[in-house]
Amino acid sequence: MANISAKDVAALRAKTGCGMMECKKALVEADGNMDEAIKVLRERGLQVAAKKQERIAAEGIVSIKEANGSAAMIEVNSESDFVAKNEKFKAFVDTLLDTILQNKPADVDALMACTISGGSDTVDAALKEQIFIIGEKLSIRRFVLVDGVVSTYVHGGGSIGVIVKFKLDGVAADNAEFVECAHNVALQCAAMNATYANKEDVPQSALDEEKEVLMTQIANDPKNANKPAQIIEKMVQGRLGKFYETYCLAEQAYVKDDSMTVAKYIDSVAKNLGGKIAIDSFVRFEKGEGLQKREDNLAEEVAKMTAGN
Repeated sequence: MANISAKDVAALRAKTGCGMMECKKALVEADGNMDEAIKVLRERGLQVAAKKQERIAAEGIVSIKEANGSAAMIEVNSESDFVAKNEKFKAFVDTLLDTILQNKPADVDALMACTISGGSDTVDAALKEQIFIIGEKLSIRRFVLVDGVVSTYVHGGGSIGVIVKFKLDGVAADNAEFVECAHNVALQCAAMNATYANKEDVPQSALDEEKEVLMTQIANDPKNANKPAQIIEKMVQGRLGKFYETYCLAEQAYVKDDSMTVAKYIDSVAKNLGGKIAIDSFVRFEKGEGLQKREDNLAEEVAKMTAGN
């Protein structure tokens, strides 16, 4: 049996990021061979990853990176907020963004099959290795890649991320006034959580559903019992205006000056610059939205810890 020194263990830990005890066990199993020990740790990482699949990962971060006229945004989930703040975890997420920008995969499955940026492993293998190193379930939930003139914003250290795409006519994308305007719209998008970019983007099915709800509300109000149909229709159209103001980014009251809408603010900037600016589309990720959250039960945890004592 090989003599495993503390220096060997430290060297393996530096190469893999794994814990000291795991490194020592791997070196013992590999009879002191560093390359074999790394292989052992990686194989062990696959086993650990499989065991953690049933656990809940609803924390994590949303992160964004831009390169060569494209912007990539990704949500990677972890079990705890503590891991989400870990610099190695953040560096891994940044590498995933590089991989997306370089390979432009169609979806998460395609991304998992890509060779990770700066390495030789697939993203799938690299993710499993990170699960082993970090000790929590990690999940690449979703990503998006947007080409064109964009403004991006990440809020709260990765709790919310947005990419807003613009259409420009006669305005330079690097114009300082436009850049500031675009950033302000991205801030609005993060804060106000619109569903659609413009009125024209609202599908007819959503309008029909909203109209049906409004008609029912009006019909159930005794004050409207004797009002003619054309008046009811006008009331519905008026309330639909509120729907647009709530759910359409361009129609929302501009948060920095609520005397105008976002569209009016953009128009004022475009006028100053002698061109046209419009919101083309946006994507907004909120960390963990729609995911089941882990609910820790203190009594159960204490019972587990004291069982048998």
